Amino acid sequence: MPNIKDVAKAAQVSTATVSHVINGTRFVSEETRLRVQEAMAELHYTPNFVARNLRSKKSGIIGLLVPMLPGDSSNYFFMSVAQGIESVLMENGYNLVLGNTKESVQVEKEQLRLFLAQQIDGLILAPAPGDHTFVDGTVGHAIPVVCVDRRPEGLSGDCVLADGMGGALETTRLLIRQGHRRIGFLSPVPGISSTEERLQGYRQGLEEAGVPFLPELAAALSPGENGFDSGYRLARRLYEEGGVTALFAGDNQMAMGALCFFQEAGVSLPGKMALVGFDDYDWSRITTPALTVVKQPAFKLGQTAARMVLDRIVQPDKEPELVRLPTRLVLRASV
Repeated sequence: MPNIKDVAKAAQVSTATVSHVINGTRFVSEETRLRVQEAMAELHYTPNFVARNLRSKKSGIIGLLVPMLPGDSSNYFFMSVAQGIESVLMENGYNLVLGNTKESVQVEKEQLRLFLAQQIDGLILAPAPGDHTFVDGTVGHAIPVVCVDRRPEGLSGDCVLADGMGGALETTRLLIRQGHRRIGFLSPVPGISSTEERLQGYRQGLEEAGVPFLPELAAALSPGENGFDSGYRLARRLYEEGGVTALFAGDNQMAMGALCFFQEAGVSLPGKMALVGFDDYDWSRITTPALTVVKQPAFKLGQTAARMVLDRIVQPDKEPELVRLPTRLVLRASV
């Protein structure tokens, strides 16, 4: 069986360089990394991660906690995030374990205890609404924690987010340029940073144009109600009672519900109503009309979070980072 010395000889590098390529512990140039990987493939060399983990007292496992609900199409977003995470971890000899918090801090606590029992080397967390000071008390400095998509209450540290505020601001500016002044906003899951940032972008866009913010036009998801039903109900109320001419749905579930109401009520888009959603899924391209959306870089969010947690394993004392990735307004026929 080939060993690490054979790989080093074939790639014309040191055994330390081969180790760094396998474990991701130091920077290695792209040219050298490819040479090492080609040598490993030619020799059919497979790293012994079990032996490595025993020596390093590491499990080689990263935990991911995300909130998913039955029938919630936003699950696709978190699965795209998970795929991005896994693509980086696999390159670096790590495995991913996934836990579902169901938007509950209590479930999150239970899942975290289970993860720690598996001796995970790091945690990536999309926090549920609520206070997260318990994470420091539970984890301490034992493992690095990186938050993705949302900034939690009571927990500081590394975080990677999409620029939801920027996406909402760009959307509101577009609708105002098109002459809309009564613009409704459908606010998704309350109590999380991504919702607050999208609302903030909407309000800032109105303020820039001198359009007053009317709280009755910013309708929120009701506790216990799913996004589709809330989107349908709130779109009907804002159209029939609020006199809105444009509607910005803060997540894809609410956009689907709003679109369903407008189709059933015979409200033409964009003739009588403009509609913009958040997140870009296949269904948004095949609706009639195709839906204008704010697209989030879900896969890249996952990749970035994975790199951050691996960097933190190697450099535990590095200053915490906050990374924001840009969103993109995808124009289609609904505005």
